[in-house]
Amino acid sequence: MNAYTLYTKTPPSRLFFRAALPGAVSMLASALYQLIDGIFVGQFLGETPFAALNLAMPFVIINFAIADLVGVGSSVPISICLGKKEEKAANNIFSCACVLIVAAGAVMGAVLFCGAPLLIRLMGAEGEFATFAVQYLRVYALCSPVTTIVFAMDNYLRICGKVRGSMFLNILMSVLSCALEFLFLYVFRWGIWAAALATCLGMCICAVIALGSFAFGNMQLRFCRPQFSGEMLREIVAAGSPNFLNNIAGRLTSIIMNVLLVRFGGESAVSIYGVLMYAEGFILPLLYGMCDSLQPAVGCNWGANKFSRVRAIEKYCFVASGILSLCSAGVLFLFPAQIGSLFLGSENSALLQETAFALRLFALAFLTRWFSFAVQSFMLAVEKPGYASVISVSTAFLFPVVLIALLWKLELTGLWLNSAGTALLAGFLAAGVLLRFRKQNPQVFEKAVKAQR
Repeated sequence: MNAYTLYTKTPPSRLFFRAALPGAVSMLASALYQLIDGIFVGQFLGETPFAALNLAMPFVIINFAIADLVGVGSSVPISICLGKKEEKAANNIFSCACVLIVAAGAVMGAVLFCGAPLLIRLMGAEGEFATFAVQYLRVYALCSPVTTIVFAMDNYLRICGKVRGSMFLNILMSVLSCALEFLFLYVFRWGIWAAALATCLGMCICAVIALGSFAFGNMQLRFCRPQFSGEMLREIVAAGSPNFLNNIAGRLTSIIMNVLLVRFGGESAVSIYGVLMYAEGFILPLLYGMCDSLQPAVGCNWGANKFSRVRAIEKYCFVASGILSLCSAGVLFLFPAQIGSLFLGSENSALLQETAFALRLFALAFLTRWFSFAVQSFMLAVEKPGYASVISVSTAFLFPVVLIALLWKLELTGLWLNSAGTALLAGFLAAGVLLRFRKQNPQVFEKAVKAQR
């Protein structure tokens, strides 16, 4: 079954299980590795390397932000072109995007490698703490030209209908990275830089495999001689801006948070925040996996003017996201001590008590976080990047910074409450965006209703 038939003909319920669930499994594999990565560093190397990893992580994610801008930004117009059966245009966007991602990875990698000591010093880190963070960041910077394309390849495989292939590639990447990290840290007893090297090697191997499948396999998307145009670049940037702004704004927020954490609680507070981010890094990829895996289907049906299918597919996305998010909140609230001990061990009881307290407050965020996440994904899939960007920037930067100021007197408690307050405000904003979209597109809603009748 080709991608067009899969996305436009398969019943929505079956499509959900064929596309969204493998996408969630893919992200689960990635999330499990990120979780194990934190556990390995915390257990094998200790609290200071674990804190250093979390201090450097915002810059690592910024390193992937431009590649994500191009990868996600190109996926939307590619899906819509395929829905319109304009395969030549889709292949050109795909080829241009791959060139842009590799070039951006090389530039960003060079900048971060050279600027790593200054960036970490500006965060307030000193001594061994700063040295570990620089080592970790520089490994990612060196591997950037190859590693940054792997997530875009994941998107392109799903666009081609190779949902299971995407899933197996993510599982392979996680297994390789996990095995290499265990070998490097536990067997060879290498330092924090080896944790980054293990991840990068896993990404590089899978990036080469994915590129080879497009170069030599029977894919709907094919490499061609890239022909760049201003209109195409603007389209990519517009569609990718919500994710890009979310990455950049979120990392800026993390940097601000880390500076305040160092001020209010030192390395221990940074470690606790790291546990929160690892918990979030396990849950959000699952939400992302479901919603993002359905984006090619939504975009393809939007391009083919099959609005009733768009509506039906999104119902599954919203319901599944809500169930997953609420279950995650329950786990975080009921088992905070056990989760904290995975990363920090069980020797420091005071640190574990504070971690459990922070996790319970953090769990409240997932009561409403799913809704804004699903709305943002939907707006992006139907070429409404402005709405998606408003939700993205507000959730990742505006609301957190406002709440930092409002909850300043609570110090660390205020920082632990930040995510819950942000998620609540984002939910209200997303509801307003969805209502506005419905008013601006009544003909789409009416067509969907008529078609379903």
